[in-house]
Amino acid sequence: MRAVDVVAEALERIERADPVLCAFTEVWAEKALRRAGEVDTLIEAGPPRPSGPNGGEGPGAHAWLPLAGVPVAVKGRHGLRAAVPLLAAGCVVLGATAVPGPGTAWQTWGLGARGRTVNPWRADRTPGGSSAGAAVAVAAGLVPLATGSDGAGSVRIPAAWCGVVGLKVTNGLLPSRDRTGLAAPGVLARTAADAAAWWRAVSPTGAVDAPPPSLPLPAVWSPDLGFAGPDPEPVALARAAVDRLVDAGLVRLVRPQAPPLLLDPAPAWRALRDPGTDSAGLADAHHVRAENDRRLARLFAGAELLLTPTAPTAPHGHEGPGDAYSTALTWAFNLSGHPALNLPAGFGTDGCPAGLQLVAPHGQEELLFAVAGAAEKPRA
Repeated sequence: MRAVDVVAEALERIERADPVLCAFTEVWAEKALRRAGEVDTLIEAGPPRPSGPNGGEGPGAHAWLPLAGVPVAVKGRHGLRAAVPLLAAGCVVLGATAVPGPGTAWQTWGLGARGRTVNPWRADRTPGGSSAGAAVAVAAGLVPLATGSDGAGSVRIPAAWCGVVGLKVTNGLLPSRDRTGLAAPGVLARTAADAAAWWRAVSPTGAVDAPPPSLPLPAVWSPDLGFAGPDPEPVALARAAVDRLVDAGLVRLVRPQAPPLLLDPAPAWRALRDPGTDSAGLADAHHVRAENDRRLARLFAGAELLLTPTAPTAPHGHEGPGDAYSTALTWAFNLSGHPALNLPAGFGTDGCPAGLQLVAPHGQEELLFAVAGAAEKPRA
């Protein structure tokens, strides 16, 4: 199928669904169709000639346009800046997805060109934020991939509440405009295999050259990380997802040297984000960060994954979360920098999805893809 046809079909889906979902702030239909035509021309011309020594295959010739014609959406109006590797891989950008608008709480909802972004499973519920439109566009099948950024859970939370895969990469591996270093790029995808394809297109050279890990991976389960107070239902759904991973031979639960009791990262996260924090506040934040880093290092010395619920509550209404912070179980790993992935974990009694968060050691995204990808395969 030609890239032009694939992109035209995606644009038609957006035109039909977006008046209700409000997942996009801008749709670049004309540019997308033109880019798709360029991709088709490249495919028809064939890959560039080998340019290696002695006429051998040149670097990268075997991976020419690995994502040719794949429609993607980018987070916000400035998302194209981070999409250069995707364009080089052959992707076609269709538009910019919704993020919170003026006057909205950043952790709560998005604002598209046609109005408030809604959860595709229940319009009276939020999709989460801030990568709100990205999660909705993927969950509704408008695009297979959408870029995101995650400063406190902004990829993983909407992924959990919309029922898709959401990855925050290791902090510092990919460029980020965040001055604090707490935010890292990420992706929302229908499947772990699609997220892995994104990672291979954007990751630094050599980041994905390691052999696949042997399963099952030793893992530690924590319902609350020692400080959060999650609701019973998301904990139960996440724990059931863990049991399925164990039954499928993908992970084996181990008892750590010490339970994963982290210090609450909320005050430290806020202090590091606030440019007005005084020296005493910064000292306290660095203490919390260093202590949690020490505890996580001890945990990962005996395990390769940490498993938690992704969000502490079900998706709330558009009026806001009340006293519950949707970031309670995610922003610890923005402070520590560990890669983390949301794996869909089933549905609550309200009909909305919940998620299981998989956290790996620094630079070990492939562990997340190995488990999440295998979990998606049908069992014999």
